[in-house]
Amino acid sequence: MTDARKERFDQQATWELVKDANKIITAKGKKVLTWDPKTDDPELILKSVMGPSGNLRAPTLQVGNEFLVGFHASSYESWINTSSV
Repeated sequence: MTDARKERFDQQATWELVKDANKIITAKGKKVLTWDPKTDDPELILKSVMGPSGNLRAPTLQVGNEFLVGFHASSYESWINTSSV
């Protein structure tokens, strides 16, 4: 487990972290997107997972090889119920 308050993830470190993920789900407000880093544009993924400070957005959860970035209550519930992990 990593505490993002102590360890920052810039774009390069973030891409290294998520590039081999099976799935990345990003939530901003009511907008929820699902990404596959093997086929989707890395620039678009990074735009969605990076915050205004230039670091990985919080909260970010990793379970197995899947990531959930941002907070959206129903996405959390769905992810927990359908996670392949």
